[in-house]
Amino acid sequence: MSNLIYGHHPVVEAIQAGKPVEKVFFQQDIRGELEKEIRHLTKAHDIPLQVVPKEKLNKLVRGNHQGVAAWLALVEFHSLEAVLPAVLEKGEIPLLLLLDGITDVRNFGAICRSAECAGVHAVVVPQSGSAPANEEAMKASAGALARIRLCRVRSMYSTVEWLQQNDVQVIATALARQSVPVYDVNFREPTAILMGAEGEGLAPKLIKMADQVAKIPQVTDFDSFNVSVAAGIALYEAIRQRVTS
Repeated sequence: MSNLIYGHHPVVEAIQAGKPVEKVFFQQDIRGELEKEIRHLTKAHDIPLQVVPKEKLNKLVRGNHQGVAAWLALVEFHSLEAVLPAVLEKGEIPLLLLLDGITDVRNFGAICRSAECAGVHAVVVPQSGSAPANEEAMKASAGALARIRLCRVRSMYSTVEWLQQNDVQVIATALARQSVPVYDVNFREPTAILMGAEGEGLAPKLIKMADQVAKIPQVTDFDSFNVSVAAGIALYEAIRQRVTS
């Protein structure tokens, strides 16, 4: 697991120093200045905050946690608003991967491995409801998590809108009525590929917001591809088009 720190000053100092904090746990019955400070800092630094009973903190920490603890991530989180302009300044065509609701760390790690091999400029995950960038994910990624840019956003909906406003097409992957084969999508343009969780898939609103919806053709009617495999197929098609264009 990621490194656990606890106590008022260690957690506050870690956040203020810009260390990659995965999540902060705060005791639910604590009020006053400490609560205000933790809520303000986590919001300002886009860090997930989970309010929990004292019993949970007692299980996590063997010591005086003072009502607050945090996991330090193994990777650095980047700002998408900084990554996109940097890619454009290099004269490169942005290729982003948006992962909404991917909670399985092995799938997450495998996807990041494929993304790094495919030259993806950034993998974008929501602040909550996403697999942690922990040791298991790092292992599944074969170390790719330490190389690829990982961006954490408050809202995937707002992120989709922001990308579209900045001339990046958003391609949702789903077995929807309006889906086209993935090889009919023009990946030579600035693109963000949007993928949802296994089982539930993407939220209908996200599918509706997308510029285009793509599917991976199947020969049989068996259940759809594993999400990490589907990500690899979609990314390979993007590479194929860009290399041969």
